[in-house]
Amino acid sequence: MKPRPVVLVLGPSRDAISGVSTHVNALLGSGLAAEFALEHFRVGSEGREEGVLGRWWRLAASPFALAAAILRRGAALVHLNTSLNARAFWRDLAYLLVAKLCGARVLFQAHGGALREFASGRLAARIVCLALRLPDLVVVLSAVERSAYRERVPSQPVAIVPNGVDCQAYRRHPRAPSDPRTPLRLIYVGRLAPRKGLSETIEALRLARAAGCAVRLVIAGSGPEEARLRQQVRDAGLVHDVSFAGPVRGDHKARLLSLCDVMVLPSYSEGMPYALLEAMAAGVVPLATSVGAIPEVVRHGVHGVLVAPRDPKAIARALTGLALDRAGLERMSVACRGRVASSYSVERLAADFAALYRAIGVSWAPSRAG
Repeated sequence: MKPRPVVLVLGPSRDAISGVSTHVNALLGSGLAAEFALEHFRVGSEGREEGVLGRWWRLAASPFALAAAILRRGAALVHLNTSLNARAFWRDLAYLLVAKLCGARVLFQAHGGALREFASGRLAARIVCLALRLPDLVVVLSAVERSAYRERVPSQPVAIVPNGVDCQAYRRHPRAPSDPRTPLRLIYVGRLAPRKGLSETIEALRLARAAGCAVRLVIAGSGPEEARLRQQVRDAGLVHDVSFAGPVRGDHKARLLSLCDVMVLPSYSEGMPYALLEAMAAGVVPLATSVGAIPEVVRHGVHGVLVAPRDPKAIARALTGLALDRAGLERMSVACRGRVASSYSVERLAADFAALYRAIGVSWAPSRAG
């Protein structure tokens, strides 16, 4: 039988807590592996313990390691997962150049970041647009992002592939219905970083409590904002209403989601957050900002509630409304499960990428006897 084409999937540590790591794990564990030999090539600093010298050595040596892996394994395709920020894009540009020099096809997948803002300066825009002509295909998460890429690099093929999650993992832990006699159960899952809007969320909880709305929040994650957020919780007198669960993964995450009513995700910017899809697959209703691809997933009032970024008063009003309408909350919970199962499953994700791999000339035809 003819061997399956080798695909190197570039991304951070599989154990790191990040959306790109979740995506890489979803691909490697999906049905893609039946048709393509998927291999993870680790990039980035997530999950590493290294000093400044170690980091610079890794950055210098890693492109050569990628070249060696491509040539040693005869890789037909490099699936490069990156984000439009200065730290990731310029680092990953080296991998893109190496892959092309080694003769591999390149699928360049952007996870988050706004192209218009990232390439706003004249010189930066020119370099970014030249770089984006190199891949065989660019993949984005939403129609809004595709429009931006087509505007800047009209000659480059751009495909939309929304993220996908394993819905079965969340069906194993049925969510308990929301009880109107108890506080509204909230959860945040993700990195504790400024752009995630957690400071506004804590202020919204203070406002909601002052208005007589009982809510409880579990913050699951870690990051540079943790100490400051803990202090804000203390200053707001919310120590009995907000708990910090640390990073959660796998079955632990699914069990925790099954105990919650609402996922809060008031980010300033996003791509298509895996945390959002995972929560919806578990029947947890999102209260999120209308940024990135979120409005393409969540229909306001049907699957959840959308608010403007940086607006704690709007978050507080939304929380109060959800707390007072538990029947409506349950209807949205059912709609969330159906939305993810129909459009954002891991099976659909694998089928989409298999079709794209074949479209750029990476295919597998098993040999037949006789």
